[in-house]
Amino acid sequence: MSEIYVEASHEAISTLDEPVKDTIMRDLRAIGRKMLVVVCPPLGDEREMRDWDLWGPLALCLVLAIVLSVHGSDNQKALIFSAVFVLVWVGGAVVTLNAKFLGANLSFFQTVCVMGYCLAPLCLGSILIMVIPLFWINFFIAILVWAWACWASLRFFKGSSLPEARMARVRTR
Repeated sequence: MSEIYVEASHEAISTLDEPVKDTIMRDLRAIGRKMLVVVCPPLGDEREMRDWDLWGPLALCLVLAIVLSVHGSDNQKALIFSAVFVLVWVGGAVVTLNAKFLGANLSFFQTVCVMGYCLAPLCLGSILIMVIPLFWINFFIAILVWAWACWASLRFFKGSSLPEARMARVRTR
């Protein structure tokens, strides 16, 4: 009886036999939950970002690169696209190395996932700036989405700091 139960429970969690539609829908729901954590941090659970994926960050990086390259001149479009793409992924590596040198318990893919999803406010802001032609409004939007992206990412990284660093901050207060 226990062998049947183990087999049945193993089949329930196996994704090899599930239809492609179910796999895609499961991944889209996970991307939606992670977007909620970034778009409205108080409503989301920051532990959601511990289960990393790279589909959402890839899509957001592509959206940001495409939107920013649209306004470049014809000979600069490819340069802008590739620069945005490389800066996002190299930036993830630099932040991960910095965190590892400081002793944090983060993986490269967790960091890239968080930084990639935190591009969502920047993507929204870049689309708004593309539509609104007024400089001061665009400047305000840029500052706002930058602060929003920083706030969303700090919620995740705050939980991964070292216990000694947290204790040092408590002692200095």
